[in-house]
Amino acid sequence: MTEWTGIRACVFDAYGTLFDIHSPTARVADELGEKSQSISDLWRLKQLQYTWLRSLMNEYVDFWQVTGDGLDYALAAHGIDDPDIRQRMQNLYLTIDAYEDAVPTLTALKERGYATAILSNGSRKMLDSAVKSSGLEPLLDKLLSVEEVGIYKPDKRVYQLAVDHMEASPDQICFVSANAWDCSAGANFGFQNAHINRFSQPPERLPGAPRAVIKSLSDLLPLLAQR
Repeated sequence: MTEWTGIRACVFDAYGTLFDIHSPTARVADELGEKSQSISDLWRLKQLQYTWLRSLMNEYVDFWQVTGDGLDYALAAHGIDDPDIRQRMQNLYLTIDAYEDAVPTLTALKERGYATAILSNGSRKMLDSAVKSSGLEPLLDKLLSVEEVGIYKPDKRVYQLAVDHMEASPDQICFVSANAWDCSAGANFGFQNAHINRFSQPPERLPGAPRAVIKSLSDLLPLLAQR
């Protein structure tokens, strides 16, 4: 594949892309037993659904509340009523694990001279805590949260945040997400996209298609020209 040229900044989704969305549940898996993975999957599903539904309803609340609401639904659906486990699970989102490929890839991008950022549904509180605990903080130039515009992805106002803060046109931004729908929306906005397909998702039937599909963040480096 021809190297991507003209890229000034690499912007990453956070949850599922840099951070392991299943790690909070994994840390209490022994207590949840065989329901652990099912709870984690449903938690993530409801977390995303609530962002879309609240955006359509014009009823924005921050991602911390949405995450808690999704967790409450997932636990109730599995017949679990334990306030201690519930609180620990949500708090683990503040120290969520980064994927193993995150630090080396961001390090390499910084060494090449690319500006780097997170563009996330996450609240600023959640992102600040996660990047500090995971060791990503010195490798990111910007943390961009939807809090600034009060609506969730895939609204175009969210993607415009990257343009405004990175001082780059959409086609000068490489946007990376593990969510296929997020990649479609980003490509439709004008970003050059890489879909890191961690969850073996089929292509979306939506406007916009990623320029590349990769299996690891490290696969991004050969796509980008040396600076």
